[in-house]
Amino acid sequence: MPNDNALRTAPAIRARHPWFPAGRPGVGALPEHAARTGLGNWWTDHPLRPRAAAVSCAGYAVLAGDPRATVSADLAHLAHCYVVAPDRFLPALGSAFVRIVPWERMIWVHDDPVPAFRPAPGVVLRPLRPADAPAVRALGPDLAWVAESWGGADGLTASGRAWGAFRDRRLLSLACTFFAGSRYEDIAVSTLPAERGRGLATACVRALCTDITARGRSPSWSCSRDNHPSRHLAAKTGFQLVHTYVHYVLGAPVADCRPPVKATRP
Repeated sequence: MPNDNALRTAPAIRARHPWFPAGRPGVGALPEHAARTGLGNWWTDHPLRPRAAAVSCAGYAVLAGDPRATVSADLAHLAHCYVVAPDRFLPALGSAFVRIVPWERMIWVHDDPVPAFRPAPGVVLRPLRPADAPAVRALGPDLAWVAESWGGADGLTASGRAWGAFRDRRLLSLACTFFAGSRYEDIAVSTLPAERGRGLATACVRALCTDITARGRSPSWSCSRDNHPSRHLAAKTGFQLVHTYVHYVLGAPVADCRPPVKATRP
């Protein structure tokens, strides 16, 4: 099992540690987001003299430090996460999980002025408020991921970092800050399948980008290389590709897949 003492005291390193430098776009903003919001989990191999560390939130995780300071049990809490880690961690991850799938990702940033965009007639575009939490939950389980980095619909709607498109008070599409850093806010978009292709996501993204810029930060956008609709929306709303990287989708811990040891009579 991970060192419980290290798990409790790991937030002391927070995003101030050189392993997790501030001001990064994309998933690089995860440590800052976790530190500022108190959401997510932190781990170090030692509470006072850490040699390796991990921070996770909303199914994503970032690893740093010396993998020789970890054992398989330390990493088990990262099962089924999307992990960003230096290549030197691959042997440790390979021994800890039954499956590691590389997935190429792209990071885009938006530093230009955001043009206005009018939604379709009958659609109301506005910031989400705490009272909109039921509307976010009504998007259904397939779209619930969009609120996970804020602890769920209540946290997202209370964050002041989401815009939604409504028709007859029903939420059709939303764009929100997924990871909020000191320089970049990485955004996420979610639209009901029946409402896609109508410009609703474009309107929400542009409204959110205007807000992010007004806060003195820059919007960033992350997606997989093979997610062509996401790439198209990023380009359409003025984002520029700046970086590609690989993260790893982890399977179950190896320990969970070992057959039970049969008891034998002495």
